[in-house]
Amino acid sequence: MAVSLCLSTATFVGAYLLWGCSPRHARRASADPYQGSPRQDNCFVWPEGIRAAVSLTFDDARPSQIGVGLPILNKYRVPATFYVSPDRLKARLRDWQKVARSEHEIGNHSLRHPCTGNFPWAKDKALEDYTLSQMKEELQQANATIESLLNVRPVTFAYPCGQKYVGRGKEVRSYVPLVAEMFLAGRGWMDEGANDPAFCDLAQLLGTELDGLEFQQAKKLIEAAAENGFWLVFCGHEIGQGGRQTTRADTLKAICDYARDVDNGIWIDTVESIARYVQEVRKAPIGAGS
Repeated sequence: MAVSLCLSTATFVGAYLLWGCSPRHARRASADPYQGSPRQDNCFVWPEGIRAAVSLTFDDARPSQIGVGLPILNKYRVPATFYVSPDRLKARLRDWQKVARSEHEIGNHSLRHPCTGNFPWAKDKALEDYTLSQMKEELQQANATIESLLNVRPVTFAYPCGQKYVGRGKEVRSYVPLVAEMFLAGRGWMDEGANDPAFCDLAQLLGTELDGLEFQQAKKLIEAAAENGFWLVFCGHEIGQGGRQTTRADTLKAICDYARDVDNGIWIDTVESIARYVQEVRKAPIGAGS
């Protein structure tokens, strides 16, 4: 089991205060490709031995997450975040209740999974026809329903289709502020990179697609995050041998095995756990313990 899974957030923040912002622990960003020169960004300190954080997230409460994914995650003792919509839970409710009682996180993935009406299946729940008040009401209802079914209240959110707006034209409004008001963090989808923990907006974290990747492809993304001390949030759907929107089971196993190796310096944990650490470190006065 990775060292990071054995430590609490309080321990991590205590270490941050002790170390301050020494060169050994400071996170240096890679050179700006548009400027061509290296730069020192705001200091952010991961715990001793940690080079990057990784979160495994899976959307839609799909049956293969229970049947294929959970046995792998539980074998390696790797906690993941499952973003669910209430209706999807009911098909395997007892299984999801077990998940909610474990170290895994249950997050909110909306009440009806609204997306752009350009998708034929979303015409009757098109974001273009939503208002902020309707979105707020549905997010509250999803939270309440998930809590009633699983006895846990979600504290992070995943934007359906990665889309963060409601309305049309001059009436378009972002619902990121609403997510920031209601949740600790919000995760996007189909983004191109990892999150800078010193800079990222917790209400719209970048989410990188895990579906379809072989381990070597996923490893390159993890190593790129580690070079800069970033937080990589993987996003998957089905879990199995392959196919559309499917995270490969062999890739998931290999990621878990890689993270278990302390020498790789990877903290793999839920979105909630890492977001809380990031939040606390940002609040902590740099060098307070030095």
